[in-house]
Parts: sequence; structure tokens; C-alpha cells
Amino acid sequence: MESSQRPVYLDCHATTPVDPQVMAAMLPYFTEMFGNPASVSHQYGWEADAAIQQARASLAAAINATPEEIIFTSGATEANNLVVKGVAEAYVSRGKHIITVETEHNAVLDPCRYLRSLGFDITFLPVQPDGLIDLFDLENALRPDTILVSVMTANNEIGVIQPIAEIGALCHHRGILFHTDAAQAIGKVPLDVAAMHIDLMSLTAHKIYGPKGIGALYVRRRNPRVQLAPQLHGGGHEKGMRSGTLYTPQIVGLAAAVELAIAEMPTETARLTQMRDRLWQALSELGGVHLNGHPTQRLCGNLNLSLEGVDGQALLIALQSVMAVSSGSACTSSKAAPSHVLKALGRSHELAYASIRFGIGRFNTDADIDLAIAHVTQTVQALRQSASLLA
Repeated sequence: MESSQRPVYLDCHATTPVDPQVMAAMLPYFTEMFGNPASVSHQYGWEADAAIQQARASLAAAINATPEEIIFTSGATEANNLVVKGVAEAYVSRGKHIITVETEHNAVLDPCRYLRSLGFDITFLPVQPDGLIDLFDLENALRPDTILVSVMTANNEIGVIQPIAEIGALCHHRGILFHTDAAQAIGKVPLDVAAMHIDLMSLTAHKIYGPKGIGALYVRRRNPRVQLAPQLHGGGHEKGMRSGTLYTPQIVGLAAAVELAIAEMPTETARLTQMRDRLWQALSELGGVHLNGHPTQRLCGNLNLSLEGVDGQALLIALQSVMAVSSGSACTSSKAAPSHVLKALGRSHELAYASIRFGIGRFNTDADIDLAIAHVTQTVQALRQSASLLA
């Protein structure tokens, strides 16, 4: 199939293509400088180790951390599991209470449910109708035996950006560890682990035009020094927190993707916001269209809508030859149940099913938005007409 015939890609919260500049940075480490960074006795190992250390320093600078605080993982899912289970094991003598949010990614929710089966007490905070947590709810939920609070920076479905600095300050004041899953946020919103009082932060590459299969975890080393029980054993890599031979090309790609995204953040934020707002304005004219999540405190490329009188699956099927969009998280798109995020907002079953998520990204153009407006408008009108005839 010719590339011009492929559907327009508008699902950048699910994943993104690798940027050619990122690919160029990675390629030498597949073929020429292919050494194992743990091989300390020859040039091949030294080259790989130097690349890893440079990537570590680059990622640290991006979030105002130190290189020693960056631990490489296979992605944000592993990083989240390492945090939730690793903190639980390391701090169980202090308490068994963990707080998270109903709208978190399943990579946080599922480890929390697993810990609950082992006797830990998990508080799943509700969100307000706009997707933001109530800080008073969080403050009231904190207890003497609370060992961890985990709140994602930006939601993968509705794009809502939580008040991370305020949450961090609350936790810091009480001496409770604060973790944020920043998989969707890195390179899109400014992040500063010191100013935001973040103790642990999960990152991934493939949401920001880097390769799949690589991520990182920031682990604070001072005030406080965070302890984590490792979940992978064998070799003691990454200061004993995450064993396994480091994947040099992927790590180089992660750092290159973050550097590029941060460099382009000011211009991309303005460009994507303009496209997102134009898409919302046009589709809202259909009537019976509900915006899911806070109207402005959200990722600039995110638009999540629920449409009255439309079967969500029928809409996606009708659009799939023209554009790639989704109805929620890519990790759960094969499940028939409505989005847990939309249900947490208070959406009815019908509206939760009738949702569509647009993820606008670096390689999208105004022409892509024109196409989306035309085809979604036409398809929604046709589906509503069919539904009215069958009623």
C-alpha cells in the first residue's frame, strides 16, 4: 500500500513513530559500537558505557535530577511496577497504606490491586468531573502509615494534567514518598523533580518519538534517599535496582527523544494547541458532544470526546480506513468494558462507550485536522441518522 493511502495517524497517546533524528543517533550502537557497557576491559565496552552515561546525564538534566538518580527500565510499566512493589517491600515496616487515583494507568492500578491481595491497604482516590483530584481529598486520605502516593502527571486517555507540585508539597510535608507516572508528560510539559517534590518518576520513550521497549525511573537519592526492593535479580545492574544488560541503542534513543522534545516544546505546544482547539470547535458544532477532562489543564495534543447517539465501536470502524484514532488506552483497547477513566469522571455507560480520543503529534499537519473534521462530522451525522431510523 502506498504511504499516501495509509490512514492519517491521530493516536499519538498510544505510541509515536521514531523521529529520524532519534533513529540516526541510535544506529551506530547496533552495528559499530555494539559492546556491552558492563565490559570494562576493552574499547567496545567503554564506548557503550560512555553513551549510557551521556544519556543518563541528559535525562537527569531534563528533569533537574542527578545522573546517579536515573535507572533504566524496559518502559514505564516496569518502572511503575518497580515503584509500587519496590516501595511496598522496602517500607512495609513503616506502614502498608498506599494512595493512588481511580484514573491511573493499569500499570499502577494492577500492582496496587496485587498488593491489596497481600494485605496492603490501598486508597483509590476519586476525581472530579473534570478529571482533576481534589487536594482536600488527598490530604484527608493521608495517614501515619501511608508510605506512598502515586498520581500520574498527565492522563493517557483524557490528557488531564494534575497539580503535581501541590501534591508533592503535601507529601513532602508529611514525609510520604511521592511517585508520578510521567510517561505522557515528559517532553510535553516542564518537569522539575526538585521544585515539584517528586521522589520517584516513571518515563518512557515511545510516547515522544523514541523507540519502544525502553524507559527510565528517577529515584531520589537525597532528602530523602529512597529505598527500593528490586523486582529483577541477576547481576546487580543499575545500583542493584534493576538487573539486566543495558540496551545501549534504546537508551541513546530515549535520551535523544527527550532532548528533541524539550527543545521543541515551546513551538510544538503552541502548534498542537491551535490544531486541537480547531478540531474541538468544529466537532462541538455537531451538538451532543461532551469534552472529557479539563478544558485547558490538559496535554496540548489531546482531545477526548463522547458523542450522544453514536455507537463508539461503529464510529471507529467507519473511520479506520481514513484515520487512526482510539476510544481510550491502547493497552486496554481489546477489552469490551468502557474506559475506567471515563467512568471515574461520572460518564454514563452509553457516553463512555461512545468516546473517541485524538492524539495530535509532531508529524500532523493542518490538512490532517481538516480531514478529521470532515470525516468525523460526516460519519457521526450518518450514524445518528441510521440510529434514528431504527428507533
